[in-house]
Amino acid sequence: MDREALEILAKEIVDAAFAVHSALGAGLLESSYEMALCHEFKLRGIEFERQKEMPVTYKGVALDCGYRMDILVADEIVLELKAVEATLPIHEAQILSYLKHAGKPLGFLINFNVALIKDGIRRRALRLPLS
Repeated sequence: MDREALEILAKEIVDAAFAVHSALGAGLLESSYEMALCHEFKLRGIEFERQKEMPVTYKGVALDCGYRMDILVADEIVLELKAVEATLPIHEAQILSYLKHAGKPLGFLINFNVALIKDGIRRRALRLPLS
């Protein structure tokens, strides 16, 4: 996916997160926001995979450690969803690790437990070549 298409998709993801947060507000479980966001993606015709398995590779061996990305959008953008009082450095490390191990260029850490969703969205990118 080229950079322009990736940016258009990233904007759609943010718009979808805004729609979900506007409808549901803060205070629900993470799984509720995940299901609602996936429904919003379906309504918008956005390709996604929910709870996508992600093996960790160590010295050429894929380790099945049970890691799962919350949502992988269009096989390009990783979404890590939270419903916590505040995101922590470990949450930032988690999204960066998922990007690295999945070989994806862009991700969002989205915390829905905020008064304004703009305060809960963190964009993270790795320096990977885009096709």
